[in-house]
Amino acid sequence: MRVFLTAVLASMMWLAVPAQSSAQAFEFPGFTVRDIAVNGVTIHVRSGGSGPAVVLLHGYGETGDMWVPLAAELVRDRTVIVPDLRGLGLSSKPASGFDKKTQADDVAGVLDALNVRQADVVAHDIGNMVAFQFAARYPERIARLVLIDAPVPGVGPWEEILKNPLLWHFRFGGPDMERLVAGRERIYLDRFWNEFSASPDRFSEAARSHYSALYALPGAMHSGFAQFAAFDQDAIDNRAILARGRLKLPILAVGGEKSFGPMMATVMRAAGDDVTEGIVPDSGHWIMEENPQATIRLVRGFLVR
Repeated sequence: MRVFLTAVLASMMWLAVPAQSSAQAFEFPGFTVRDIAVNGVTIHVRSGGSGPAVVLLHGYGETGDMWVPLAAELVRDRTVIVPDLRGLGLSSKPASGFDKKTQADDVAGVLDALNVRQADVVAHDIGNMVAFQFAARYPERIARLVLIDAPVPGVGPWEEILKNPLLWHFRFGGPDMERLVAGRERIYLDRFWNEFSASPDRFSEAARSHYSALYALPGAMHSGFAQFAAFDQDAIDNRAILARGRLKLPILAVGGEKSFGPMMATVMRAAGDDVTEGIVPDSGHWIMEENPQATIRLVRGFLVR
């Protein structure tokens, strides 16, 4: 059990993100960029390509910009849709709605606006939690699901994970905490980028500056803390899902070798009947930054099987 918790906890410090090598590296060549009004918010969306659709959902500390390498590969033969989650990146910063059920409805609204009926979904970190709810609420709209290196509230060993004091940041929020990090977003995020990667030097100064600037936007840190504050409700919602039945669609559960590892598949087997395990070698939590090519091979191989 100690080994299990060590692996889980190392991975779950997923919650802050590295950035990439330069501002130019965050461009999505040939993609259309638009702001879509849906579900009471405005979601910033990049979309491009043609063919079967795939939605890429990011996590905390990053934005949809993390997906540039994967999007550039998939757009060759797919319609690729990359939103910023509500409150993060260049999406609007509402006061509420950070439970993952509501954010799954955001994703459905984006697909409606783009006239996309069904899509595969690839997610990382908090994006996993949104994707899980999307798969449960809209099973007819999702063909395959890829969840990368983060657990899902209320699923598998969630309660055991929460007991570990290393997860202090799950309860770090509220107005006083927002005041503490105001103007110090880089200090807060650097801790995660450094501690939860296998190789911190793979996150460049330009990348850190890029994400730090986005999280310094008005309302962004409040929104980030609110993502965590919603975990208790998310756990209730997810247990209600599992009480009605398990997920039936094909799921690829991917862990970074030096982060969540094979426990990602263990967690998802508590919720799904068709789970494939994947490991990103030589990587901590930040798979797209630490080993993008291996991540791309895993995801591409699963989506075309």
